[in-house]
Amino acid sequence: MNAPRLIQIARDDPEAMRAELIAGLTAPRAALAPKYLYDALGSRLFAAITALPEYYPTRTEAGIFRAHLGEIAAAVGPASTLVDLGAGNCEKAARLFDALAVRRYVAVDISADYLKESLDHLQYQHPDMDMLGVGLDFSQTLALPVEVGPGPRTLFYPGSSIGNFTPAEALAFLRQAHVACDGGALLIGVDLVKPVSVLEPAYDDALQVTAAFNRNLLLHLNRLIGSDFDIADWRHVAFFNAAASRIEMHLEAVRDARVRWPGGERRFAAGERIHTENSCKWRVDDFAALLRDAGFSDTRVWRDEQDWFAVFAAHA
Repeated sequence: MNAPRLIQIARDDPEAMRAELIAGLTAPRAALAPKYLYDALGSRLFAAITALPEYYPTRTEAGIFRAHLGEIAAAVGPASTLVDLGAGNCEKAARLFDALAVRRYVAVDISADYLKESLDHLQYQHPDMDMLGVGLDFSQTLALPVEVGPGPRTLFYPGSSIGNFTPAEALAFLRQAHVACDGGALLIGVDLVKPVSVLEPAYDDALQVTAAFNRNLLLHLNRLIGSDFDIADWRHVAFFNAAASRIEMHLEAVRDARVRWPGGERRFAAGERIHTENSCKWRVDDFAALLRDAGFSDTRVWRDEQDWFAVFAAHA
């Protein structure tokens, strides 16, 4: 049986990361990059979120793949190398292995420790497949290491994670993805505009798992910069910003709170917020145009019956 390889391409420079986080905390409107939600515990909490009844994207996307897998595979073509961006527990990609005739699986995720655990489990199920785990923050630059091997490659980016980018950022990312495909294809999940009554509960569930996911960011910050956030001082807030066509997640101070870290502090007034994540919602025609602008062609799209979610396939 093969053994998965794991390589860490880039780790944040501790001082640069610290400076970035403190700048975000001390900005007039405090904001932090969503990548900091995904420490080892955050990754596990997000996996739990995908099983919640309110969180429609995972099951809706899975339903699209079940209903149209043959068509999707025909449109994409054989994927000798499948690059799974934001792989997490790798389960979504594993469902495609047979249909896409995958020979090499490359899992990319910011949480390298969690990725190793997932790959070990998956390698046991597919002992002859070449598997590579890449610890990489691709939120700014998508640059695959030489260990991934030559193209063409099929890039798989499911789960509507593209929504974490603003439209301008999404275009920049897709242009980088076009280069990374190296003559291959892109298979991407995109969350669509839908009623607020469906959107908001998906990001503010009754069990409060999403709240735990968001508040865990504060514990992660305490470890990263030595701050003294007390999670009891903060609550999870999520709402749809119609003007920007996006769900926003925030942490809101429930009382006046003083947060200190070595060399600095900030006083938050009750009701003041830290912006932690966006999730943009798209219309099909707008996202198809974005793919064209990024250099992709031969775009195909599949949707569920309610038009809640879409899967796009496009060639580089």
